[in-house]
Amino acid sequence: MAGRKETVLDLAKFVDKGVQVKLTGGRQVTGTLKGYDQLLNLVLDEAVEFLRDGDDPLKTTDQTRRLGLIVCRGTAVMLVSPTDGTDEIANPFTQPDGA
Repeated sequence: MAGRKETVLDLAKFVDKGVQVKLTGGRQVTGTLKGYDQLLNLVLDEAVEFLRDGDDPLKTTDQTRRLGLIVCRGTAVMLVSPTDGTDEIANPFTQPDGA
C-alpha cells in the first residue's frame, strides 16, 4: 500500500450524478459523470456548456450549448463540483447599480 498513490479527489461518489466542471480558459460544463481515471480525465454524458459573454469573456451567460457525451482532459480540469445542493447566490462584493 505504500507504493500506491491516492488521489486527492474521490470522484466515485459522483458517478452517475450531476457535476459542474470548470476548465482552463474559462469554459464551464455541466453533465452526468460517467467515468474518470487517475489523471482526472472525465467522461460526461448529457453535457451542456455555458457560453461566455462576447463583451467580457470572463463572464458566463444564460445561453447554453448542448454537447452530449464528452471527454474532459484532466490537464484542463480546474474544478469539479456536484450540481445537487448548490445554489447560485448574489456576489456580495459587487457594487449596486448607480453607486
